Amino acid sequence: METPHPIRSRTRFLRVSWRDLLVTLLPLAAALALAIWAVVYFVRPAAPRTITISTGPDGSTFQRVAERYAEAFKRNGVTLRLKPSHGSLDNLRRLADPRSDVDVGFAQVAVKLPDPAPGEARRELASLGTLFRQPLYVLVRGSTPPDRLSALAGKRLVVGPEGSGTRFLALALLKASGIEPGGATALLDLDDELVGDALEKGQIDAAFLMGDSASPKVIRAIVERPDVHALKLSQLEAYLRRFQDLDRVVIPMGAYDLAQNQPSTDLELIASPVELVARADLHPAISDLLLETMREVHGRASLLQRAGEFPVAREHDLPLSADARRYYQSGKRWLYRELPFWAASLADRFLVVLLPLVLLLVPVLRAVPNLYRWRVRNRVYRVYGSLLELERDVLRHAPGDRAALHGRLDAIERRADTLKLPVTFADQWYVLREHIGLVRRRLSALEAERRLP
Repeated sequence: METPHPIRSRTRFLRVSWRDLLVTLLPLAAALALAIWAVVYFVRPAAPRTITISTGPDGSTFQRVAERYAEAFKRNGVTLRLKPSHGSLDNLRRLADPRSDVDVGFAQVAVKLPDPAPGEARRELASLGTLFRQPLYVLVRGSTPPDRLSALAGKRLVVGPEGSGTRFLALALLKASGIEPGGATALLDLDDELVGDALEKGQIDAAFLMGDSASPKVIRAIVERPDVHALKLSQLEAYLRRFQDLDRVVIPMGAYDLAQNQPSTDLELIASPVELVARADLHPAISDLLLETMREVHGRASLLQRAGEFPVAREHDLPLSADARRYYQSGKRWLYRELPFWAASLADRFLVVLLPLVLLLVPVLRAVPNLYRWRVRNRVYRVYGSLLELERDVLRHAPGDRAALHGRLDAIERRADTLKLPVTFADQWYVLREHIGLVRRRLSALEAERRLP
């Protein structure tokens, strides 16, 4: 009779198989970390701590406004780097250049970039809104100034520096009046501080001046000279109909100096609205900070506007950015109203990460128990694989194979006896032991049959 095989189990039953749990979690944790990194750096990168604004020449309206912006940004822990330029056209060129480091810039809405050359790459731009109106002064010398731009044909005219909105607008108005570059009219560039003296000395006949390329203080000083007059256009309405991006502004008599009654009469001038132009991919947090600064700087009443008139969501050639549209409709986001800028930016970024994280965690947490059970059961299943292979060999073994088959069965049983399993899988271990015993009994029964005469 076959002696029963002694059971010397060294199986360890654990509460939790930490090794299996760790091996299960590590790849999932790595995939989760990679997904979070992708969300953080590609979906919503951190708000930059420094941005660059293209302004205008020293002393210009654009530069003075940018300096006020920089003060507001500093209070919020962000550096606004000012980059001087020649004016509106220069600012648009920088913004459209993919190689430029400029993020935002001021531009008169009447100023437009020429069509790109074949193969020329341009950055997508968007408007953050209209900020203020900038009047165009056409200054002439003499007691009886003309009332039409066409009267300036053949004269020496200062039209502003290359790249300025002043030059762009002056050339457009002169062209509409029959005066173009290359003709008898001399189109000059002269430092704004020299214009007043040049007019009085007769070195030039007229000058086009705007705040994007000239100092408002200098313009006012020239207007107040007794022999210099701002040209009053009798065809102003016709220009406004033809150039529909332009506006009309009136500087009341005595607005500069009531005691001296400067100007001595109402000045009705052509003006170009000015907007803040940004790269289309400007970070939403920076966009909100700019919009809040615009409201702070431009929302008050001044000589040319009523309180609350600007900034305004007024679209021209450039589309209003999605962030600006949302801001004008509903104001600052809640986080940025309740928290300092740096804290709101951090919380905003965290929320952007949190939602994808929750969506990823749900399937991950559901998958962990299944993967954990599969790893533990797989150890039992590997023993079953060896046992099935042995059972097939038992059915076709030769008499001389008896010792080898018993040796293999003993090795399988030793493997089963040394398994490390969580206690919740003890039932599977006992079933495995029963099946090993079943194969052992079958092997013994087949040997007994073969010994029969």
